[in-house]
Amino acid sequence: MTNDARLLLSGNEAIALAARDSAVMLGTGYPGTPSTEILENFSKLGGKAQWTPNEKVALEVGLGSAFAGGRTLVTMKHVGVNVAADPLFTAAYTGVKGGLVLVCADDPGMASSQNEQDSRNYARAAGVIMIEPSDSQEAYDMMRASLEISEKFQVVVMLRVTTRICHSKTIVKPAAKQHPMPTSFERDIQNRVMVPAFARPAHRKLRKILAEAQAYNETSNLNKVIKGDKSLGIIASGISYVHAREAATNASFLKLGMTYPLPMKQIADFVSSVDRCLVIEEGDPILVNDLRAAGLDVEGKDQMYRFGELTVGRVLRIIQNDTSLEEAAPKGKPPQLCVGCPHRKVFETLRDQKCIVAGDIGCYTLGVLPPFNAMDTCVCMGASIGVGLGLRHVLPEDQARRVVSVIGDSTFVHSGITGLVEMVYNTPATGHVVLILDNSTTAMTGLQEHPGTGRTLDHQPTNQIVFEDLARSLGIKNVQVIDAVKETEQFSKILTDSLAGNEPTVIITRRPCILAAGKIKQYQQACQGEV
Repeated sequence: MTNDARLLLSGNEAIALAARDSAVMLGTGYPGTPSTEILENFSKLGGKAQWTPNEKVALEVGLGSAFAGGRTLVTMKHVGVNVAADPLFTAAYTGVKGGLVLVCADDPGMASSQNEQDSRNYARAAGVIMIEPSDSQEAYDMMRASLEISEKFQVVVMLRVTTRICHSKTIVKPAAKQHPMPTSFERDIQNRVMVPAFARPAHRKLRKILAEAQAYNETSNLNKVIKGDKSLGIIASGISYVHAREAATNASFLKLGMTYPLPMKQIADFVSSVDRCLVIEEGDPILVNDLRAAGLDVEGKDQMYRFGELTVGRVLRIIQNDTSLEEAAPKGKPPQLCVGCPHRKVFETLRDQKCIVAGDIGCYTLGVLPPFNAMDTCVCMGASIGVGLGLRHVLPEDQARRVVSVIGDSTFVHSGITGLVEMVYNTPATGHVVLILDNSTTAMTGLQEHPGTGRTLDHQPTNQIVFEDLARSLGIKNVQVIDAVKETEQFSKILTDSLAGNEPTVIITRRPCILAAGKIKQYQQACQGEV
């Protein structure tokens, strides 16, 4: 590829290419829309990429790589940062040797998520540098810059993108490739072992680094001033800048690329240079609150614009202080389980037996919708088992015996195993029933592999976690494996009998996802050398 090449790339593809061109040695993560395609494309480009059981493990593996000096990419969606928060907060103290970039993909408007959290809060809470691109070219450039900044300050850098950045395509001009640096382990107990005696000075060191990063950010080329009409100045970052630039073409702009720590002097100078200064930001009023806390006279958006994605039209309304009722978006076709989905028979049975269903995150969450209406709770990845156990512990016996926890295969590996341990350790008086819906893939995010499939991210054979063996190893005696589509009546009887018993029970309904079945067969044949 020549230096004058022009590529049409999504933000995810641009980040993957930047990682390859920056000699990233390892990419880890857990698939989650809108971040999934980053590691898939990094692998296609020849990078070493791997799916981990969950985001916490992904960041921990990434830390090990960065401790050894390897440039490292860790990817997840916004709710995944919740799972990775434990190592993230302490990683801010330990620092890194090789560049470590945690790509966090937020989902304003909840196109495919259970909440609408704003991950900019994490940068401030954990004390890590945050950088926000606004298009694919910046996703490429800022991914590379993030690695360099991570190495300069020896800290984790969060690269925050959103659904529109991840999936929209714009032109990218790549830069020259870099070569990987040699790795080695150097013992550094005081900075790597966070016992209280070492963590206390590490916290002070972190605050000193953040002060240095703030000074660096005052002159960073990641931030840009676009001079225009001084009657209106707009401060924005990420996709919000793109919308605002189109909505107010004549305004003056301060476009922020590094959004934590903020370049407060540069911001103050910009605010004083315009008659009216408006902060345009998607999600929480984080930036405007930071600036007001610093005594700067800036305006923010009305509370009504805190929800959902911004658009050019919504930004125009914010500029005009228009708080009239917004026109309702046209209703789309509600999602539904695919025709032929193996989960359909499961939810029909749960509905017909009037079960109280503690559900989980995955395509099977759609079992809550008609014609099944067979899910009563859904909180976060892996919560179905814990929530189901809690219900069992306190409900009257007639209701407790109707409680079933439903979890998918990828979600079970992600964070359901500890729930199974809880079921064995603190068994309710009526026992409990856990249904693992094993469709042999991570279906909702695009048919990715996981430790239960026996194949790696690039579909090569590896060790496989066998759910029934794992359950039995924990001491669960009643473990059943069945195809609920072929053996519907037998499945219904097993469920009825299990609900009437008093022991911990795991029922695994196993049948490949109808969308993945053909590909799975090809992967299996390839692994056996048949194609």
